Amino acid sequence: MGLDSYGAAKIAVGAAVFSIDKPYEYGIPEHMRGGIVPGMRVSVPFGAGNRQSEGVVLALVENSPYPKLKYITMALDSEPVLSGEHIKLAIWMGERFFCTVYDAFRAMLPAGMWFKDGRRRAGDKTVRIAALNVPGEDAVELADRKRARSPAQAAILDLLAREGRMAVSDITYFTGVAQSSVKALEKRGLIYIEHIQAPRRTELKPARIEEGFALTGAQRDVFEQLDSLARTGVAGAALLYGVTGSGKTSVYIETIKAVVGRGRTAIVLVPEIALTPQLANVFAAHFGDSVAVLHSALASGERCDEWKRIRGGGARVVVGTRSAIFAPVENIGVIILDEEQEYTYKSENAPRYHARDVAKYRCARWGALLLLGSATPSVESMYGASAGRYKLLRLPARYNERAMPPVIIADMKEEARDGNAGSVSRVLEREIRDNMERGEQSILFINRRGAGTLIACPECGFTHMCARCSVSMTYHSANGRLMCHYCGYSVPAPRHCPKCGGRLRRVGAGTQSVEAELRVLFPGADIIRMDTDAVAGLNTHEALLERFLKERAPLLVGTQMVAKGLDFENVTLVGVVSADMSLYMNDYRAHERTFALITQVVGRSGRGGKPGRAVIQTFTPANEVIRLAARQDYDGFYAREIKLREIAGSPPMTDIFAITAVGTDEGAVVRGCWRLRAALEAYLRGETDMKLLGPAPAPVVKINDRFRYRLSLCCRDTKPVREAVAHTIRQFTKDSRNRGVSAYADISPYE
Repeated sequence: MGLDSYGAAKIAVGAAVFSIDKPYEYGIPEHMRGGIVPGMRVSVPFGAGNRQSEGVVLALVENSPYPKLKYITMALDSEPVLSGEHIKLAIWMGERFFCTVYDAFRAMLPAGMWFKDGRRRAGDKTVRIAALNVPGEDAVELADRKRARSPAQAAILDLLAREGRMAVSDITYFTGVAQSSVKALEKRGLIYIEHIQAPRRTELKPARIEEGFALTGAQRDVFEQLDSLARTGVAGAALLYGVTGSGKTSVYIETIKAVVGRGRTAIVLVPEIALTPQLANVFAAHFGDSVAVLHSALASGERCDEWKRIRGGGARVVVGTRSAIFAPVENIGVIILDEEQEYTYKSENAPRYHARDVAKYRCARWGALLLLGSATPSVESMYGASAGRYKLLRLPARYNERAMPPVIIADMKEEARDGNAGSVSRVLEREIRDNMERGEQSILFINRRGAGTLIACPECGFTHMCARCSVSMTYHSANGRLMCHYCGYSVPAPRHCPKCGGRLRRVGAGTQSVEAELRVLFPGADIIRMDTDAVAGLNTHEALLERFLKERAPLLVGTQMVAKGLDFENVTLVGVVSADMSLYMNDYRAHERTFALITQVVGRSGRGGKPGRAVIQTFTPANEVIRLAARQDYDGFYAREIKLREIAGSPPMTDIFAITAVGTDEGAVVRGCWRLRAALEAYLRGETDMKLLGPAPAPVVKINDRFRYRLSLCCRDTKPVREAVAHTIRQFTKDSRNRGVSAYADISPYE
């Protein structure tokens, strides 16, 4: 049957919300017949007003049962951009993750592939640079005149008069102004904007391969078991639990070599963008130009080009972050999730998928091996291995039997009693100084960016809260502003309390304040800070790591970007500045996250030929989780944690469905949440193995002026339960009493 014999098509329409999501049938105009195929994007009229919406063709229909059909307006692709596998995957995701099928397609395609008004959004990779169009003295004078009437424009002129040229993104960060103020100055001819073009493809720098390198006996044994699983052509899964520095990457490489040698492909996922360049360069040394890189820090055009290269068969090995799980490779032989325990593998926005679940689906489709690797496996994965769902493989010792770094626990209560009110203990200061004298490097980890937790008044207790969110604002010393890390709202930091006039003080520590303290302790030392503020530019994380490696800067301070995966042979000291920071959060995963972070960051030390050590700073030195992390005792931690999960009835003993109502009117949101509860109770009446909790405020109840209240349904994740939850949300959306309130569901959220 020829394509031109099909008169209609089933289409996933972008304008269809979750409550009305289904395949919609559209007629194919005569002049398009033969040119419309599944996997192509099209423009179609939708709704009573026939507004144009983008859609994806799911299937062709020869004889439609509907007498009247709307017609496809325009084809947006000359050939399919999505394969049959991706279409089936999107439909599965719609059922599994409470999203529209079109939402799933949007997650699969790089941003540069989206269309608007019939034009591609992806252009050349550029950085916008602003510069003065008038002499600096004139700019200062203009700024003075504008200060009262247009303070935002005055701030930009002041900054450019001082700095000369600056990236527009940096201007908005350092002044807190909107980009509209930059545009206004450009329109008046006071500044001009340059678009500096950059390369469209990430340049890989193949790492040096160690001469005479060979797998150890333990690594060889693990590889042979993995290769045996991969050779079967039947989907299988394994959990590789290897201590930090045990050489898991070498096992990955040998497994991929064997898979590629049999004509198949591989996907390797990492949890942080910062880890992508280092790992990609290692893989480039072994697989050359057949390695492709996909992650969100690439410019849209760059991602688009790399995606097309993969789809065209130009890459056999794909390395990237979470979204790389959708890479358009075929005949997959292995999918690897490195540091599989990391929460960054879970999407926080629709579709709220976990990369591990999508990997399982794709491995089942291709008869491929799923390999989960970690020094601190998630409790759920280790439980799955114990239950026989994954084959458990171990690398219990470091490569070539190198010693694990000894750990010093610094009691910060004692430090405070001795008069040290800073963030760096005397023990850690001494160890850093010793390292500097020997020409060795140190990494300091603190899991909070900014210059402090909050600014508070010691007289009346006032703290600056975000005007849009129910969280305190964080002080950033780089721009002298208070910033909300949820919505981005910022204001200049005041010196005095607006309530009582008292002098405000910073409470807590962040990366910026730790960096400032280190510069006082070690004047003239080259200190590199690595957090989301420092790596805001494209590929800046790679430049910072390259500088740390090549220039041998003595100190690298950062958030969890520095806590895992990095391998620097000259790093012999690691400091955990505040081990308690995540320990007492109201979350059943709090102990697991704390243990994993401390264990991972301690493992960055002593990975070369020199012995390493670590300092853990804590106010609770007797805490069992901290002591287990100091000993790198995962087995002891897991045995303790799984007992607590059994007692509490937390995952993996059960699953948690979070059904969240969101809106700008808090009362309406709460009432809507109660209606959701009543509907669920009615739908699931008679089910005895389920527990429904709430409504309760979400951990952060207000974000960007929208309130969030939540129900928690504790039960096994089964298709009937998912159908019940989906039906409840659809009915909720159609109920006129819930106008202004939306609802969504998530399985085992990380918030």
